[in-house]
Amino acid sequence: MQTPEELRYSAEHEWVRVDGDTATVGITDFAQDALGDIVFVQVPDTGDDVIAGASISEIESTKSVSDIYAPVSGTVVETNEALQDSPELVNQDPYGQGWIMRIRLVDAAQVDALLDAAGYRSLTEAEQ
Repeated sequence: MQTPEELRYSAEHEWVRVDGDTATVGITDFAQDALGDIVFVQVPDTGDDVIAGASISEIESTKSVSDIYAPVSGTVVETNEALQDSPELVNQDPYGQGWIMRIRLVDAAQVDALLDAAGYRSLTEAEQ
Protein backbone atom coordinates (compact mmCIF):
# COMPACT_ATOMS: atom_id res chain seq x y z
CA MET A 1 0.00 0.00 0.00
CA GLN A 2 1.19 3.46 -0.84
CA THR A 3 1.25 6.10 1.89
CA PRO A 4 2.94 9.22 0.50
CA GLU A 5 4.99 11.02 3.16
CA GLU A 6 3.93 14.54 2.10
CA LEU A 7 0.21 13.96 2.74
CA ARG A 8 -1.91 14.04 5.89
CA TYR A 9 -4.50 11.37 6.67
CA SER A 10 -7.76 11.02 8.58
CA ALA A 11 -8.70 7.99 10.67
CA GLU A 12 -11.60 7.54 8.21
CA HIS A 13 -9.09 6.93 5.36
CA GLU A 14 -9.12 10.25 3.53
CA TRP A 15 -5.92 11.99 2.48
CA VAL A 16 -5.20 15.72 2.29
CA ARG A 17 -2.68 17.62 0.17
CA VAL A 18 -2.45 21.35 1.04
CA ASP A 19 -1.55 24.03 -1.49
CA GLY A 20 -1.86 27.50 0.04
CA ASP A 21 -5.34 27.79 1.53
CA THR A 22 -6.76 24.87 -0.46
CA ALA A 23 -6.80 21.17 0.47
CA THR A 24 -7.15 18.48 -2.19
CA VAL A 25 -8.95 15.46 -0.71
CA GLY A 26 -9.30 11.84 -1.79
CA ILE A 27 -9.47 8.37 -0.29
CA THR A 28 -6.33 6.42 0.51
CA ASP A 29 -4.84 3.47 -1.31
CA PHE A 30 -5.81 1.33 1.71
CA ALA A 31 -9.45 2.47 1.43
CA GLN A 32 -9.76 1.94 -2.31
CA ASP A 33 -8.23 -1.53 -1.96
CA ALA A 34 -10.69 -2.44 0.81
CA LEU A 35 -13.63 -1.17 -1.26
CA GLY A 36 -12.72 -3.11 -4.40
CA ASP A 37 -13.82 -1.96 -7.85
CA ILE A 38 -15.29 1.53 -7.53
CA VAL A 39 -18.32 2.08 -9.76
CA PHE A 40 -19.66 5.46 -8.61
CA VAL A 41 -18.41 8.52 -6.70
CA GLN A 42 -20.92 11.08 -5.44
CA VAL A 43 -19.11 14.38 -5.01
CA PRO A 44 -20.40 17.34 -3.01
CA ASP A 45 -21.56 20.47 -4.80
CA THR A 46 -19.15 23.30 -5.40
CA GLY A 47 -19.91 25.97 -2.84
CA ASP A 48 -20.98 23.51 -0.13
CA ASP A 49 -19.64 24.32 3.32
CA VAL A 50 -18.22 21.23 5.00
CA ILE A 51 -17.33 20.51 8.61
CA ALA A 52 -14.40 18.29 9.60
CA GLY A 53 -15.63 14.83 10.53
CA ALA A 54 -18.99 15.15 8.78
CA SER A 55 -20.09 12.88 5.93
CA ILE A 56 -19.96 14.87 2.71
CA SER A 57 -20.37 12.31 -0.06
CA GLU A 58 -20.46 8.60 -0.88
CA ILE A 59 -18.42 6.15 -2.85
CA GLU A 60 -19.91 2.96 -4.25
CA SER A 61 -18.04 -0.19 -5.13
CA THR A 62 -19.04 -3.65 -6.23
CA LYS A 63 -18.81 -4.60 -2.53
CA SER A 64 -20.49 -1.74 -0.66
CA VAL A 65 -21.37 1.92 -0.31
CA SER A 66 -19.20 4.01 2.02
CA ASP A 67 -19.32 7.57 3.28
CA ILE A 68 -16.56 10.03 2.55
CA TYR A 69 -15.88 12.35 5.48
CA ALA A 70 -14.50 15.87 5.38
CA PRO A 71 -11.03 15.72 6.94
CA VAL A 72 -11.04 19.54 7.29
CA SER A 73 -13.63 22.31 7.44
CA GLY A 74 -14.14 24.79 4.64
CA THR A 75 -15.90 25.39 1.35
CA VAL A 76 -15.82 23.01 -1.61
CA VAL A 77 -14.23 25.00 -4.45
CA GLU A 78 -13.79 22.21 -7.01
CA THR A 79 -14.76 18.59 -7.61
CA ASN A 80 -13.14 16.01 -9.86
CA GLU A 81 -15.56 15.91 -12.79
CA ALA A 82 -13.60 13.07 -14.43
CA LEU A 83 -14.97 10.70 -11.77
CA GLN A 84 -18.49 10.93 -13.25
CA ASP A 85 -17.41 8.97 -16.33
CA SER A 86 -14.38 7.21 -14.84
CA PRO A 87 -14.87 6.38 -11.14
CA GLU A 88 -12.21 3.69 -11.52
CA LEU A 89 -9.61 6.49 -11.41
CA VAL A 90 -9.89 6.24 -7.62
CA ASN A 91 -8.68 2.63 -7.86
CA GLN A 92 -6.03 3.31 -10.47
CA ASP A 93 -4.50 6.50 -9.05
CA PRO A 94 -5.94 7.36 -5.61
CA TYR A 95 -3.34 10.07 -4.88
CA GLY A 96 -3.34 11.59 -8.36
CA GLN A 97 -6.12 11.54 -10.94
CA GLY A 98 -8.47 9.90 -8.42
CA TRP A 99 -8.73 12.96 -6.15
CA ILE A 100 -12.32 13.79 -5.17
CA MET A 101 -12.61 17.46 -4.14
CA ARG A 102 -10.78 20.63 -3.24
CA ILE A 103 -11.73 22.51 -0.08
CA ARG A 104 -10.79 26.11 0.77
CA LEU A 105 -9.65 25.82 4.38
CA VAL A 106 -11.17 27.88 7.16
CA ASP A 107 -8.58 26.74 9.72
CA ALA A 108 -5.24 25.47 8.44
CA ALA A 109 -4.43 24.18 11.94
CA GLN A 110 -6.91 21.35 11.34
CA VAL A 111 -4.45 19.86 8.87
CA ASP A 112 -1.81 19.63 11.62
CA ALA A 113 -4.26 17.58 13.71
CA LEU A 114 -4.45 14.87 11.03
CA LEU A 115 -2.21 11.82 10.98
CA ASP A 116 1.17 11.91 9.28
CA ALA A 117 2.20 9.00 7.05
CA ALA A 118 3.76 7.02 9.92
CA GLY A 119 0.65 7.46 12.07
CA TYR A 120 -1.61 6.39 9.22
CA ARG A 121 0.50 3.29 8.52
CA SER A 122 0.19 2.33 12.21
CA LEU A 123 -3.59 2.77 12.01
CA THR A 124 -3.94 0.59 8.91
CA GLU A 125 -1.64 -2.11 10.29
CA ALA A 126 -3.91 -2.34 13.34
CA GLU A 127 -6.98 -2.66 11.08
CA GLN A 128 -5.58 -5.48 8.93
